Amino acid sequence: MSETPARTRAKACHRRRRKILATGVPLALVAAGALAYGTDTGVFGPGSARAASAAGHTAPAWATAGADGFASVDALGQRGTYGGRDGETVTVRTQAELEKYATAEEPYVIVVAGTIRVAPVGKEIKVRSDKTIVGAGTSGQIVGGGFFLGTGVHNVIIRNLTIRDSYQGVWNDKEHDFDAIQMDGAHHVWIDHNDLRHMADGLIDVRKDSTYVTVSWNRLSDNNKTFGIGWTENVATDITVHHNWFRETEQRNPSTDNAAHAHLYNNYLEDVPGTGITSSYGNYARGRTSMVLENSYFQGVNNPVIKDATASLVQRGNVFSGTSGRNESGGTAFDPARFYAYTPDRAADVPGLVRAGAGPRTSIGVADAQQGGAAPKAATTKAATTLTVARDGTARYRTVQAAVDAVPAGNASRVVIAVKPGTYRETVKVPSDKPHVTIQGTGTSRKQTVITYDNAAGTPKPDGSGTYGTSGSATVAVEADDFQARNLTIANDFDEAAHQSLDGHQAVALRTAADKVFLDGVIVTGDQDTLLLDTAAKDRLGRVYMRDSYVVGNVDFIFGRASAVIDRSVITLKKRWNGTSAGYVTAPSTPADRKGFLISRSVVDGDVAAGSFHLGRTWHAGGDAALDPQTTVRDTRLGAAIKSTPWSDMGGFSWKDDRFAEYRNSGPGAGAAGPDRPHLTDSQAAGQEVGDWLGGWVPTAS
Repeated sequence: MSETPARTRAKACHRRRRKILATGVPLALVAAGALAYGTDTGVFGPGSARAASAAGHTAPAWATAGADGFASVDALGQRGTYGGRDGETVTVRTQAELEKYATAEEPYVIVVAGTIRVAPVGKEIKVRSDKTIVGAGTSGQIVGGGFFLGTGVHNVIIRNLTIRDSYQGVWNDKEHDFDAIQMDGAHHVWIDHNDLRHMADGLIDVRKDSTYVTVSWNRLSDNNKTFGIGWTENVATDITVHHNWFRETEQRNPSTDNAAHAHLYNNYLEDVPGTGITSSYGNYARGRTSMVLENSYFQGVNNPVIKDATASLVQRGNVFSGTSGRNESGGTAFDPARFYAYTPDRAADVPGLVRAGAGPRTSIGVADAQQGGAAPKAATTKAATTLTVARDGTARYRTVQAAVDAVPAGNASRVVIAVKPGTYRETVKVPSDKPHVTIQGTGTSRKQTVITYDNAAGTPKPDGSGTYGTSGSATVAVEADDFQARNLTIANDFDEAAHQSLDGHQAVALRTAADKVFLDGVIVTGDQDTLLLDTAAKDRLGRVYMRDSYVVGNVDFIFGRASAVIDRSVITLKKRWNGTSAGYVTAPSTPADRKGFLISRSVVDGDVAAGSFHLGRTWHAGGDAALDPQTTVRDTRLGAAIKSTPWSDMGGFSWKDDRFAEYRNSGPGAGAAGPDRPHLTDSQAAGQEVGDWLGGWVPTAS
């Protein structure tokens, strides 16, 4: 993006912290600038499994995702929760096969295809560390038994399964300890999108100091003692429970005993009248539990929220419909955002969201894994071609550009360029005649595979034909439609301090000028003008969807005329080369009839001075008064770095004449609506959702 003299005088910077703990205690969400990119394998870590299968069946595309919530936090020597993604993918159809791989020492993604009836009834199959156990669509069922995770077991994902029917005919059964999922002393466990019901004892028991656990998007039903947490004298467990549907469950929904941090949000507890099951109580904070309970929906539940005198329970934003009896809170609790990024849905929306999204799915697309909703239909496509890159010569191609060059012009199906870990010092261009290309890092961390270069706008071209200019400075330039990038870092490491005499310090890491661009689990980092989201021409549509990613920069570092969504990501504010703090997050140059930038369910913060950054300024590229720049920031946590007047003029154009707004933001940088800080109304916000930006395109990992 070209810089006017006024723009040159107004630059800024960032540094972002990682959700990491040094001694088991997490740092604040945006502390420690040197640790800039969050956990490699947590809520924003996609990773990839070796796609081998003993039975010729690969896991669903989302089966290797990483957890959110407390399961995503780095602790106890474990970097988030990602299960068996680094191991082989195997398909099992019998109990013997399931036990063989669940108890193996090696990591595995274990796909359960069909119904497995457990014998003897009530047996809990032992699971060792580094496993993902996932149902194949909605067909994966465990009947008459469950799973057991013992002391020290860690990094386990149980997902998309139905576990049911070990019930022995006694409602308050004291004889049969038959659970769906029991953990005794385990850590880093993610239980997600399952249907758990009708067991002899608990559906989920998190016991004996098990910790760093997330339970999300499950259906729990037809049970007495449903979900117990804690049960020791130690105050040790950290657990997140969100978007679960408790239906016709009598007690322990959950019951939380001596938990150090219990974060419950967006759960739906429903007691249907006129049935044989009547709720005894809903959420219970026992012993010395510290609980935050927010934006959940209680319908018809007796004693919906209760606490011991020794427990701390903070409620906010919950809805109670037709409930009766005890509804208690008191004491002080903790801020979950100190540990991980999250954005709760409105409590009023929870019944619809959870009914639609909880439980096993046939497939999980862009929003489904964390948001629920209908799963997109899978397209019938030709199998992808894979080209492998390794800078050490162990693959056919040594550079990413060489692999791109090998893609045939006009290719009609997906080509995956699999890039082995390493630093690739090169520029890469995907030309417009090579659509359907994916560039994907194959390491366990997005920081292991780095594409970087140091051109700036003012850098002279080697052939003497002038300088690169802003758009020409990009390390990676994408001009082809249906492009995807995942699990890698794209950087521009231009050294401003060493090149102060250079005229033009804009240095783009990634430029897109195409439609249907999907950036999934990447880091894009630079200083000024990091991420240029553009279109092939002013009259061409250019849609971009970025999720679970990090963008790092300081001045206008997300800019351009594309219709772009940055969703569930971290935008990190970085200081300037001279240590000063001042900058702008976005600089949209949106055509009047298009959507601009939408930042949704994300975090904006960095190791910079308080009140030093604008959320954006209006960029009328080339002085074009017909443009109507747009940035909407919604459902996002804003750090103290954000100014109380977050929008700015530019080039003689007033931001007030264009489209800049916020909606339901939180954090110290958020502020009340006013003339200098417009907020959307609820009805306006209903037309500014992710789907409105994407216009019928459903990004799906390929």
